[in-house]
Amino acid sequence: MDWRDEGLLLAMRPHGETSAIIEVLTAAHGRHAGVVRGGASRRMAAILQPGTGLHLEWRARLDDHIGSFTVEPLRSRAHLLADRLALAGLLSACALLRVALAEREPHPGLFPATLALFDRLGTAGWTSAYLRWEVLLLEEIGFGLDLSACAVTGATEGLAFVSPKSGRAVTRTGAGDWADRLLPLPPGLAGEAPLSPMEVLSGLALTGFFLDRGLRPVLHDKPLPEARSRLADLLARPA
Repeated sequence: MDWRDEGLLLAMRPHGETSAIIEVLTAAHGRHAGVVRGGASRRMAAILQPGTGLHLEWRARLDDHIGSFTVEPLRSRAHLLADRLALAGLLSACALLRVALAEREPHPGLFPATLALFDRLGTAGWTSAYLRWEVLLLEEIGFGLDLSACAVTGATEGLAFVSPKSGRAVTRTGAGDWADRLLPLPPGLAGEAPLSPMEVLSGLALTGFFLDRGLRPVLHDKPLPEARSRLADLLARPA
């Protein structure tokens, strides 16, 4: 059994004295793990870092075996080590992908979106792109938000809240006396324009609510990965 694909490294852990087990998000094979022979060496340590783009060749005797990877670096993201906030965004995305995606389940739309996010980290407006990536992740794992129209009035403008039960948007008029039971929806989340820092934080609270609820069974009632909380904490600090 073997295949070749492009991937993004999500995590690495030592395996034995000289090898490593890596987890990657691939274009055609979803989240996938495998052994890298010699992966614990100093030379490979610089390559097997979160976010690194890799050309992968996977081989195994049987399809259900963990198998082994041969890797070639395509793009390093070591420059993010100098940007604390951007690095936190990278690690948060990697951690969420590891817990949210079933292993070896293809997500053809998620890979290019994640690649685009990783390429944008540290540039202007990347925090807005990260937030919209979390919205896409929710959709990919079956907990997508419906921000197209008000669930009560059908209006497509003036959307201000999201129902915590249905994930559908609601206008202020439609919310009425129930507004305090709904989740705030940052203006422009469904668009492409950059959001303000406060809007990004509000959006992360929104996506975090649905990620936490959707992934809690997978996480056995534990909270979302600490890497995501660290990102939110850094964003909340005064500039």
